[in-house]
Amino acid sequence: MIHTEALTRTFRVGRESVEAVRGIDLDVAEGELVAFLGPNGAGKSTTLRMLTSLLPPTSGLARVAGVDVVARPAEVRRRIGYIGQKDGAGHNYRVWDELLMQGRFYGMSKSDAVESGSALLRTLDLEALRMRKVSSLSGGQKRRLDIALGLIHQPGLLFLDEPSTGMDPQNRANLWEHILRIREERGTTIVLTTHYLDEADQMAERVVIIDHGRIIADDTADALKRKQAGDRLTVVVRTDSVPRATALLATEGAELASRPDPDGTALSIRVEAASHAMPGVLERLRAAGVDVVAASAHQPTLDDVFLNLTGRSLREGEA
Repeated sequence: MIHTEALTRTFRVGRESVEAVRGIDLDVAEGELVAFLGPNGAGKSTTLRMLTSLLPPTSGLARVAGVDVVARPAEVRRRIGYIGQKDGAGHNYRVWDELLMQGRFYGMSKSDAVESGSALLRTLDLEALRMRKVSSLSGGQKRRLDIALGLIHQPGLLFLDEPSTGMDPQNRANLWEHILRIREERGTTIVLTTHYLDEADQMAERVVIIDHGRIIADDTADALKRKQAGDRLTVVVRTDSVPRATALLATEGAELASRPDPDGTALSIRVEAASHAMPGVLERLRAAGVDVVAASAHQPTLDDVFLNLTGRSLREGEA
């Protein structure tokens, strides 16, 4: 569905050139759900705008739904759905009128637009709102309408640019329930940008991490966390037990780290399946006469992956 080679985009800001995207190589297969993750300014939205033909690349190749985005941008737009960061519907229009007009803009017959629009209203729980003005909808209802507008012409590929930004947790969960249901029913390929780590972790089959305009990691969330971060096991020991505990833990795993703790010293090691490794490690520590005060297992997050790759937190990047 998507193939890019060395895709770049440079902006002119006054007399300076800003390289927003610096050579993106990407392949997305039919039916995948892929999340672009990265801090603000990393190049996520710029990449999406190039893939959707809204922004011409400075250099490189991009084919979307089998079509070159530079040579045939109108054909790309016919084959995709795109939901940007802002509301797409006219606030003074009714929900149903907006859907029908969108379908007609795509060249659908009136009967086909009515059939597709009616199905989307049912699927997205908007049926009761069909004659309401867009301005009267809540934020979550407007985002669901945006998705309906992006899918009215039944595209095989849907782009979502930070679809749940600004929503409360309940509305975010509700929106994702609808997105995943549509994907299951239609087999739609979905590419999204997000700065919510949990969305990328739980929803996407692949996570593409972008930083400074380049892809720095591309894999499943679980594989990235396992390869780039790994589980950590932390034990808090009495100060007089630190030498013995350090010597023993150094043989258990790599990257032994320590930090002060109110109850003594916290020692942590990187291990596979920390929660399963914990009982055996604690038993060996006690057998060696180490006074263990507390123990905990930490499973990595995608923020840990980004920290390991770049030396800084994704959340720091957002700030």
